[in-house]
Amino acid sequence: MSKRVALVTGGTGGIGTAICKQLHDDGYQVVAGYYAGGKHEKALAWQAELAKEGYDIALGFGNITDWDSCNACIENIKKDFGSVDVLVNNGGITRDTTLRKMTPEMWHEVIATNLTSVFYMTRLVINDMLEKKWGRIVNISSINGEKGQFGQANYSAAKAGMYGFAKAVAQEVASKGITVNTVSPGYIATSMIMEVPEEIRNQIKSSIPVGRFGEPQEIARVVSFLAGENAGFITGANISANGGQYMH
Repeated sequence: MSKRVALVTGGTGGIGTAICKQLHDDGYQVVAGYYAGGKHEKALAWQAELAKEGYDIALGFGNITDWDSCNACIENIKKDFGSVDVLVNNGGITRDTTLRKMTPEMWHEVIATNLTSVFYMTRLVINDMLEKKWGRIVNISSINGEKGQFGQANYSAAKAGMYGFAKAVAQEVASKGITVNTVSPGYIATSMIMEVPEEIRNQIKSSIPVGRFGEPQEIARVVSFLAGENAGFITGANISANGGQYMH
């Protein structure tokens, strides 16, 4: 039996890398989606570094804000490995500022990257999943989609939109062996967080009941579970993984 294919958008980032490694360890043929403004060298260096660690992870180039580019990415994956069985919508950006300073460009860029991309990629894999009568879709949202965040009206709106999308699509495909779920990480110890000034980092950490930042691998393990055979009764759910920082 050939390996199931897992596509992780934003696969070369901090959380994305952990998810790719975990799914590889789980036995999937993993494809790490990337765009990075078309800077292939960075993705190839990432791929080579992981190969040294024993991870055979393919790359899938595509601009997730562009339908035609997404379609080309999916078609290339199908040509090389077969249709996508597990889709992890992990790609995202921030363009933070208060609403009174936020430009239309800052709004549209974040909505396109963080939410419209979820529609594009899911739409492009769903028919193959329906044909197979099996599939797993996992959206990586955020604690700030749950509770909102000062200076992130665009980001919080996009991440919150993932919940509505997941719950609607989950109902459409539940009877066909396909699940659609969301994971909402809190503050995770990626390079982005560790570059924040120490004083501010400590303030953030003090607001987390478990007393530390999360590790990317902890998010990856949640994705691993939701992507597996044994999670077929969980759909339309949101898993909060935030160290108790936001309970609801």
